[in-house]
Amino acid sequence: MWEPVIGLEVHAQLSTDTKMFCPCRNVYGDPPNTHACPVCLGLPGSLPVANGKAIRYALKLGLALGCEITRYSRFARKNYFYPDLPKGYQISQYEEPLCRGGSAIIRQNGGLKEISLVRIHLEEDAGKSLHSEDGEGTRVDFNRCGVPLVEIVSEPVIQSPQQAREFLTRLKQILQYLDICDCNMEQGNLRCDANISLRRKGETELGVKTEIKNMNSFRSVERGLKYEILRQTEILENGGEVEQVTLLWNEEEQRAEIMRTKEHAHDYRYFPDPDLVPMVISDELIEEVRKDLVELPQEKEKRFMESYGIRPDDAVVLASDPHLAGYFEEAVREGGNPSEVAKWILGEMLRILKDRSMDVESFPVRPDRFVELLRAVDSGVINSLTAKLIFRKMLETDKSPNEIIEVEHLAQLSDADELRSAIDKILADSPDEVSRYREGKKSLLGFFMGQVMRETGRKSDPRAVRELLLKALDE
Repeated sequence: MWEPVIGLEVHAQLSTDTKMFCPCRNVYGDPPNTHACPVCLGLPGSLPVANGKAIRYALKLGLALGCEITRYSRFARKNYFYPDLPKGYQISQYEEPLCRGGSAIIRQNGGLKEISLVRIHLEEDAGKSLHSEDGEGTRVDFNRCGVPLVEIVSEPVIQSPQQAREFLTRLKQILQYLDICDCNMEQGNLRCDANISLRRKGETELGVKTEIKNMNSFRSVERGLKYEILRQTEILENGGEVEQVTLLWNEEEQRAEIMRTKEHAHDYRYFPDPDLVPMVISDELIEEVRKDLVELPQEKEKRFMESYGIRPDDAVVLASDPHLAGYFEEAVREGGNPSEVAKWILGEMLRILKDRSMDVESFPVRPDRFVELLRAVDSGVINSLTAKLIFRKMLETDKSPNEIIEVEHLAQLSDADELRSAIDKILADSPDEVSRYREGKKSLLGFFMGQVMRETGRKSDPRAVRELLLKALDE
C-alpha cells in the first residue's frame, strides 16, 4: 500500500593537502587542535581564501557525473549555532552551487537504473565534539574544522533501502576512481544523511519527510531506512501523521531516535559570503579538468564483459576497486586467460586479502608471477590444489612459482604406473567401499579420489586419477 521515496545527501571529504579556506593541513588522526588557525576559528579580521585544488576536485566529480557546471557560482554563509562551529556559520553554497543535475548509474537485479542528482556543491566541514564517557563534559577538536567537502544531493527517486546502498556504493567507487576522496567512513571521510517519506502506491504527491543522520556505514544506511519505513508505515496505518523531524540512528540499539524538529532552508538565513569573491569557471578550466577524467567503474564493467567475456556479477566485483581492476588487466596483458585470471582473483586472491586484512596495493605477488602460476596449472605441471599452496608461499618469499615448484618438488604426479600403485593400495584397504560402489553407490568415487590425492600428497593429476580409478573400479 505504501511506497518509500528516498533522497540522499552524501558528504565526501576531499583529499587535498590543506583545508578549504586556509593553509592548515588536512590530515586525520593528529592530536586535537594541532591544525587550527584564525581562519579555522573565525577570529575577527581573518579572511578566507578558497582552495583551488578543492574546486578542481569538485569540478572533476561534476564532469564525471554529467552535471551542468555553473559558470558563475558563489559561496554562502549557512548560519546555525553548534559548539564545533566557532564562526557561528558554515561556508557552503546555496542558490548558486558549482554543479547542477547529473546522475549516477547503478546495477540492480541484472539491470541498470539512473539515480538523478539535484546538485553537487562545495562547503567546509565543522569541528568534532568529543563527549566524555564519564559524563564530565564535552571537548571540541577543531582539526576537522574547515576541511573541504563536496555535498552530493540526489533527487528523491530512490525506491528502496537496497537501492540507497547501491547508490552509495557507486558514489564511493567513482570518488576512489577519481582519486579525490579516501572514502573511509570510520574516519568520517564519507558520510550520509537520508531523507525519506512514504506515499500510497500510484500517487505522485510526496509525503512528509524525515531525515536520518549519524549512519556510519552503508549497512547502517540500509538498516536505518528499513527501520524508518516501518516506523512511518505504523503511524500512517494507525491514522496518524508523520512529523517532519531529524532522527539520529542508534547503531547499538538498531533504532532511530528523534533529535529535533526539522529545520527549513530559511532557518539557516543563507546569504552570500562577503569575504569570498564569486567563482567564475572558464571553458579552459573545464577542458583542463576534463582531461584528468578516467574510465569510470560502470564503463569498466561494460568493457570487461564485452572485451573479455567476463560474467556481469564478476565484472562488477573486478571493477569495484580501481587497483583490483588494474591488477586484473595487467595480468591479462601478461598473457593470462581473462576467465581464469578473474576466477583466481575473485576466489583465492580476495580470500587472502580478507584473511590478512590487506589491500590490493600492498599485495606482494606481481601480476606477471601470478600469470606464471596459472600457466603451470594450465600446462599440467601442478594441479589447482598445489597452485593454491604455492600462491600462499609466494606471499612469504620473493621466489617465482617455478622456483618454488622445483625446490619443494611440487610438480604433480602423472606417471600412470605410480598412480596405479597408489590406487591399488587404496582399493585394497577399502574393500567395503569398493563393494558398495560396485553395487551402485557411485557417489563413493569422491571418497576414493580423496584417498588417492592424500596418498600422493595432493600432487597427482585429478583427471588422470579419475580416469584410472574408474577403470580399476569397473574391472
